[in-house]
Amino acid sequence: MTLIAPSMLSADFLHLEKDAEFVNAEADLFHLDIMDGSFVPNISYGFPVVEALARIARKPMDAHLMIVSPEKYVRRFAEAGVRMLSIHYEAAGGRTGEIIDLIRSCGMKAGVAVNPDIPAEKLFPYVGKADFFLIMSVFAGFGGQKFMENSYERIASLREAVDKEGRHCDDTERWFTEDCGCLVEVDGGVSPANAGRLARAGADILVAGSSVFRAEDPAAAVRAMRSAI
Repeated sequence: MTLIAPSMLSADFLHLEKDAEFVNAEADLFHLDIMDGSFVPNISYGFPVVEALARIARKPMDAHLMIVSPEKYVRRFAEAGVRMLSIHYEAAGGRTGEIIDLIRSCGMKAGVAVNPDIPAEKLFPYVGKADFFLIMSVFAGFGGQKFMENSYERIASLREAVDKEGRHCDDTERWFTEDCGCLVEVDGGVSPANAGRLARAGADILVAGSSVFRAEDPAAAVRAMRSAI
């Protein structure tokens, strides 16, 4: 099963509860883009918004940290109710393995993300350690960017490495409660038009922001993605 994760960065913050209930009803995960204005140029939102969403979220929260020194905030994201937490390889560098262990010790699924200019092969040493990987199909830090076509190849390469180690998980529901494999996530320019090809390339989680929340009918956009995969 391929999961749909609407990015709350594209939600209507004047009516956040309405959009959160939409995710509860129509999608599988809340994707939370956390930007610090340092690792990426923009600033998004922090713990007050995450904690407010946690009070009404009935689907797991997936936080993508686009920040420097992510290890400083791991425990607090766990306390806020986040179930999945990804850090950027570019921000963590040689501390990546250590931070993966910290995330997991806090009871969350640990992910490692890379921007489009970082070879997917940089993630291979963490197959068997990380619970999921996030391939950015646009550069982190801005919503509404155009999907980069080389992302299919990057996803397929990573998926092959995960499969080779016998780490792919076909049961995403069991994945949340057991140490039973590794998922591949993609974020950036995801829409009903490319959802099917992304799933066939090996993506288990599709993060979609603008194509969902800015659609005339967001629920129809999610259903279109589901029908494509």
